[in-house]
Amino acid sequence: MHKISPQSSFFKTALLSISLMLMSSSQISPSLPLMYADFPQISRTGVELLSSIAGSGIVVGLCFNPLIVQLVKPKATIILGLLLVLIAGSYPIYATNYGGILTARFLLGVGVGLYNSLAVSLLAQFYQGPELSTMLGWQNATGSLGIALFSGAVSWLLNWGWHAVFAIYLLALPILLLFSGVVSLPAATSQPTTLAAPSHPWKQLNWTVLRIAGLMFFMHAFFMTQTFKLPQLAWTQHLASVQQVALISGLVGLMGWPVGLIYGKLKQKLQALLLPISLLLQVGGLLIMAYAPQIVVLVIGAIILGTGFGLAVPYAFDWVAAVVPEAAVNLATTVVLILINLGCTISPLLVNWLATTGSDGSPQAAFSFAAGGMGLLTLYGLGHYWYMTKIHRQKV
Repeated sequence: MHKISPQSSFFKTALLSISLMLMSSSQISPSLPLMYADFPQISRTGVELLSSIAGSGIVVGLCFNPLIVQLVKPKATIILGLLLVLIAGSYPIYATNYGGILTARFLLGVGVGLYNSLAVSLLAQFYQGPELSTMLGWQNATGSLGIALFSGAVSWLLNWGWHAVFAIYLLALPILLLFSGVVSLPAATSQPTTLAAPSHPWKQLNWTVLRIAGLMFFMHAFFMTQTFKLPQLAWTQHLASVQQVALISGLVGLMGWPVGLIYGKLKQKLQALLLPISLLLQVGGLLIMAYAPQIVVLVIGAIILGTGFGLAVPYAFDWVAAVVPEAAVNLATTVVLILINLGCTISPLLVNWLATTGSDGSPQAAFSFAAGGMGLLTLYGLGHYWYMTKIHRQKV
């Protein structure tokens, strides 16, 4: 087969397509109320675990990623991950056993985790400089597009019951065929030791990577408030129906699409200032959603929140690629993604604890404390901007 140039739109589409599935594990949440009746012997918390257990699987997959990459090479790792997403993800379409579905949901997460970091780090193997920033923006935009597509599909598939919702994972098949048939990795990338450092790979990491990982941990912990608190907020304030909540959640993710497309240009103009701006937008979005008097204002808050999030994520991975050797980008990305998924996992515990300890535990309190936490991160972002500005002036 003729080798396709990495500069071609077809190649870029195939390379980015694997990111469509990265945020798919939580998109089945709107179907949970329909499952309660079919699993009467299982508590509501147990049923809700079917949505969150995939996060644990993602962490496991991320932890095994460097080892699998060394054993079977990056491209095969991605193919293996997509196969797990396809098989485990679609299993609940016809399954009725709770234990089997729970296991499948965990394996779905493992599949996503196996290739999650490669979806980001492989971009640095093909592109550099401003083009890499542009591709990182598109990568985040593709993930956001996946959220929007799956949110819309879930709203429609719910008409046929909760089993039908899991048909969204059948999309992994055309993605698998497209990627495996089009994308050819550079010879150096095919070597097991390229994506993990030649020896003592952890020594390739530095304090900056850990700071980025910590920042993303807390940012996602506060950001995810809109995922698990929005339904309760909309219900208690009589703002939106369950179907509308699903669409609003999809809108938050969808904003990453247009924002991701222009991220490269924004990064060139704003440089490090982009980080505090993106965090401040999330503060505003969370506060607007917390005290929205009507659904229109709620939608505006979701748009602002999604815009800030869509700018912050590619900035973080752009930052990672700039501070580690090329050979350690995959490992560094894996570390950041592990902290991101841990942040998503502990989000309900952290935010609910803050809301009940510091206030009345209401949805408004949860959103407000999440906004406060994001505000502290904004201050860190300003410090980062001032530091980078000082470094730049010294070089000049």
